[in-house]
Amino acid sequence: MKLPIYQVDAFTSRVFAGNPAAVVLLEEWLPDELLQGIAMENNLSETAFVVPRGATFDLRWFTPKVEVDLCGHATLASAHVIFGKGDAPGDEVVFESRGGTLRVRRAGDMLAMDFPARPPRRIPDDPSVTAALGAAPDELHEARDLMAVFGSQADIEALEPDFAVMGGLGAFAIIVTAPGDACDFVSRFFAPAVGIPEDPVTGSAHCTLTPYWSARLGKSGLHALQVSARGGELHCEHRGDRVVLKGRAVDYLRGEIEV
Repeated sequence: MKLPIYQVDAFTSRVFAGNPAAVVLLEEWLPDELLQGIAMENNLSETAFVVPRGATFDLRWFTPKVEVDLCGHATLASAHVIFGKGDAPGDEVVFESRGGTLRVRRAGDMLAMDFPARPPRRIPDDPSVTAALGAAPDELHEARDLMAVFGSQADIEALEPDFAVMGGLGAFAIIVTAPGDACDFVSRFFAPAVGIPEDPVTGSAHCTLTPYWSARLGKSGLHALQVSARGGELHCEHRGDRVVLKGRAVDYLRGEIEV
């Protein structure tokens, strides 16, 4: 069986930056173990699988280890591929996913994704989180992921986590964040428990970051940078129980896999 595959760098306007995602186009769903095997072979933080359903598309995401319930950069990459192939009926792509109905529309030279907000709640300090990060955060919060808040961008950039300790915390992932030097806020994202030691740019994390920083800074529109080695840029808007995440994407690879 031959399947078309695309690799797209998401949340960036140039190749070799942002977060690379694989997008595999299917006619119907294949067995889950085959989907997981393809994601493991691709060895990217996420592989997206897309099945057309008339005017909408079914969408699923897999890390090299597990299926996940929401992924921003691979959704952006999937919409970029669908728009590029001319398979969208207009200026919007509608995905049905484990994360609910997700809409992606053209917004100038960017794509705007409508995602569920996942606001965090403050929790007590945890010495095991400090041990995992190698530094004590000013605040600790929790949504799907743990979120550790620090005082400066330099604090975030200097972190050298212990992934062995982090993998034993029982959390899906840890977001670290702080005010940005040239933007509203910066972040990094670590998820060794699901096969992603550090994710280059993480859309789903901004479902939690956006409501937090919107409340803290008193504004709904935010400019964010994820300060990983590859780096990425997002424009975020808080809309109550939803967030809008805007970003760019560029093609890197088009090909065919045989399974």
